[in-house]
Amino acid sequence: MKKVKLVIVGSGPAGYTAAIYSARANLEPVLFEGFFSGPAGGQLMTTTDVENYPGFPEGVTGPELMQSFRGQATRFGTVVESDDVVEVDLSQRPYTVKGKKASYQADAVIISTGATAKRLDIPGTGEGEFWQKGVTACAVCDGAMPIFRNRPLFVIGGGDSAVEEALFLTKYGSTVYLVHRRDELRASKIMADRAKKHPKVEILWDSVITKVDGDKVVSKVTIQNVKTKEENEHEAGGVFFAVGHVPNTGFLNGQVDLHDNGYISVKPGTCQTNIEGVFAAGDVQDFTYRQAITAAGTGCMAALEAERWLAEQE
Repeated sequence: MKKVKLVIVGSGPAGYTAAIYSARANLEPVLFEGFFSGPAGGQLMTTTDVENYPGFPEGVTGPELMQSFRGQATRFGTVVESDDVVEVDLSQRPYTVKGKKASYQADAVIISTGATAKRLDIPGTGEGEFWQKGVTACAVCDGAMPIFRNRPLFVIGGGDSAVEEALFLTKYGSTVYLVHRRDELRASKIMADRAKKHPKVEILWDSVITKVDGDKVVSKVTIQNVKTKEENEHEAGGVFFAVGHVPNTGFLNGQVDLHDNGYISVKPGTCQTNIEGVFAAGDVQDFTYRQAITAAGTGCMAALEAERWLAEQE
């Protein structure tokens, strides 16, 4: 088993940025970009136009952006393993990181495995249907796209995140429908009141979307009242899942402290976990912002902290 200074687990903006910084610091990092566990490059690999990442005035596709990240990381000497990490042993140094094909011992580890947006199994919303063709799971990422402007938009969910996304989309949609299967929102009272009072938000109580239709992009949805079972078709320009995220931490097997919601707990203002020499960056520890730019920022932080920590050990 090869011994290295630093292993980075995860390949989104956080992982690649950590690799860029640590490689330039001559730490010769190894980065596991994933293979079967999800697209190498993270959630942006399933995104079309990215218009809110600085430096691209005309926008850039998610895959193009991630390919640039990857190229920059490898340019400075990052070793990229197209492999899934299945197990880590953080009980003693050097730490052990085991992939399906390759395994390493490392003095320090950066975890940047991200989070996966929850999606409901609704006909028309899947891959090969209207996913990223009017169906998405991030209003802040995609809401400003021309496809959604001045169209009726539908947000699925009833928590604070769903209300935030609905309110954000009022800047672009003609009307924003908040589709909630219960007769009361789970959101905090202040957020629920904002949704109820907003002139462009309409809450569809006791309702679910049972089907999404269209031609090349979304054009209509079928709404069912869960109590009466009555169904109605509505014109639609977009459907936004806002039913939460799941941080990708299963492979850690409880070795790192987590918040109650499953995200990795870090020391405030840092990327340090409860284990010395183990750092967390990106969406796997950020349940507030979940943006590419903030993930990249914490990737930078984690790499700098790892570099300093390793220097102190030497």
